[in-house]
Parts: sequence; structure tokens; C-alpha cells
Amino acid sequence: MSQLLQSLPNARGGTVGDSGRVGVIGGSVGFPGQPSLTALAALRAGSDVSKALVSEEIYSVVASHSPDLVVDRYAGEQYDDEAVESALELADWVESLVLGPGLVDADPDAVRRTVDETDLPVVVDADAIDPLLNADLSDAVVTPDDNEVGRIEEEHESLEAFTSATGAVVVAKSDVDVIVADGERTTNDTGSPVMTVVGTGDTMAGVIAALLVQGLDRRDAAELGAWIVGQAGELATVERGNGIVTTDIIEKIPQTVQ
Repeated sequence: MSQLLQSLPNARGGTVGDSGRVGVIGGSVGFPGQPSLTALAALRAGSDVSKALVSEEIYSVVASHSPDLVVDRYAGEQYDDEAVESALELADWVESLVLGPGLVDADPDAVRRTVDETDLPVVVDADAIDPLLNADLSDAVVTPDDNEVGRIEEEHESLEAFTSATGAVVVAKSDVDVIVADGERTTNDTGSPVMTVVGTGDTMAGVIAALLVQGLDRRDAAELGAWIVGQAGELATVERGNGIVTTDIIEKIPQTVQ
């Protein structure tokens, strides 16, 4: 991991965006905090800009979470075909996308169209995973939790088979993170037992997206992203104990990278 960390830029660029722009598409009435966590994690991992695209129903909530975020909206509550037009406009402005954190009840066709029509590396998370189980994911990193891994294995028998069939890189989040690329499996054992707190997966997605815009390929970004989040969680646990929340982990990302 030391070699991968040394490959990251040592300083931000001369103008806004030189260290990369990350777009985050997610959120819902029931889960308005997830896109904010993802976008903040991307900033802490070194991207210059994190822009969240959310429904107008939750725009004011997400926009109030942090002055560090840029937030835009699409009409209505559901992520549908019309919302994809806003997503593609965002994709023209950023260098990587995260699709799915908190994105409940999205139109499956809209999710598939977003990936099909985007020429960017995409981190696919949470409810965006299921519509893409048989898609071309050769530019994607997929970040399933245990339940989503089960769904992948129902469709493809194993994570290795899934990556071979779709071209995806997978980071399966668990007590020991599993990274699978090109049918080959590695593991990451950094982390803390109290990292079961909600939001750690959203954080992982943001960190990986930030590493992608800083020049890492998908496999290296997946492996380093898992390590960074686990190590940040260990530092947060030392300071906070069993009471850590996801924002505590996010705040430890710069120290981990440094």
C-alpha cells in the first residue's frame, strides 16, 4: 500500500479541479445522508470537487449538510429516464461517478442507461447494483455489502465469475474486505469491529472514486480504498471507541493518507 500511496499527487493542483472532480448520484427521502457521506469522503481522499445530484425532494436537506459540497437536483422524487439527462450533464463535468448510495426505488432502466452512456469510471453501490448484474461493467467498481454479494452470487455463482462475465472490479465490504478483479481474489484486513455503523460503505465508494480521478486504475483504487477506509476506522476507534460514527472515519482519511 505504501507504493500506491506514493503514487498519489503530493499537493492539490493550481486551479480548482486539477485534482479531480467526483460526481455522486444518490439519496432518497428515507436515506438523504448517504450521498453527502460519499461526497465528503471523496473530498477527504483528495478530490478537489464533489458534486451530488439528488432529487428535488431532498435537495434542501442534502445541500444543508456541508458548505464543502456542491449539490444539484433533478425533478421529481424518483431517479428515472428524465433524471438521467441531468446525470449525463454531470458526467460531462466530472472525471468519475458514484451511482447508488441511498438511491432507493430508482428506475432500473435509468440506472442501466446511466452506466451505458457514461464514458467514465463509475463506482456502483447499494441499490444501483441489482439492475446492473448482467451489464458491461468494464469501467466500474462495484461495492456490495453482504446482502448484495448474495444477490450477485445467486446470479453468477461467485464474485470471481461476476467479474469475469461483466468486467467489473468488486470490493465486497465485510469484516475482512474482499477485492476481486479479473477473476482473482485478494483481501484487506484493516478495520475495526465497530465499523458496522451505517455509512461506511458510502464512505468506501467516495474514497475509491477520488482515487480513480487521481490516476489509479480500478484494481489499485479498490485495494487502496479498502485499506484507507479500514485504517481510518482504526484511528477513529482509538479516539472514539464504540461510539464512532461515519463522519469520524471520514475525518481520519487525510491522516491515514498522509
